[in-house]
Amino acid sequence: MTYSTYADSIRPSEKKKAFLYDLLLVIVGGALVTFSARLVIPLSFTPVPITAQTLAVVLIGATLGSKRAAACLITYLTAGAFGVPVFQSGQAGIVYLITSPTGGYLFGFVAAAYLIGFLAERGWDRRYVTTIAAMALGNGVIYVFGLARLAFVVGIDRVLPLGFYPFVLGDLIKILIATLLLPSGWKLLNLTKIHE
Repeated sequence: MTYSTYADSIRPSEKKKAFLYDLLLVIVGGALVTFSARLVIPLSFTPVPITAQTLAVVLIGATLGSKRAAACLITYLTAGAFGVPVFQSGQAGIVYLITSPTGGYLFGFVAAAYLIGFLAERGWDRRYVTTIAAMALGNGVIYVFGLARLAFVVGIDRVLPLGFYPFVLGDLIKILIATLLLPSGWKLLNLTKIHE
């Protein structure tokens, strides 16, 4: 059984308007990820900074659904690869994307957004327990991609202390924020519909 995402709940039914709506969501989502990349806290002991990007990615996945969310993150990566300064601290370029210690995390954003969107389309964002599970799975996907790339830069023995352990607490907070927002938002939408 598939469910509507937040974006689907107000999507126009006319084909042309629906296309423009989807396009606008992809652009706005990319802008949100770009803005979240500017919220950087560098850490002196690791090449991986703290950013708000993972929170943006998981929320985009849950609200836009699998296809729009993946398109949003692919557009973001493509813009960055072609020189638009969208990556953390205004970085850009194909060389940065491929060789940066954080490049794996960036590619992981696409897979994570798609997965979370897919789970949201199955109703996982409507209950607290399943929302936590969806967010944890999405974050796990980001780590798989990110740590795989980072290991080539810092070595397999240092990859967890430099690319995972320092970020667990922050990711748990981001998962909590997403978990508080998503099911609560659906309850509010349902109440609004009842009173219309």
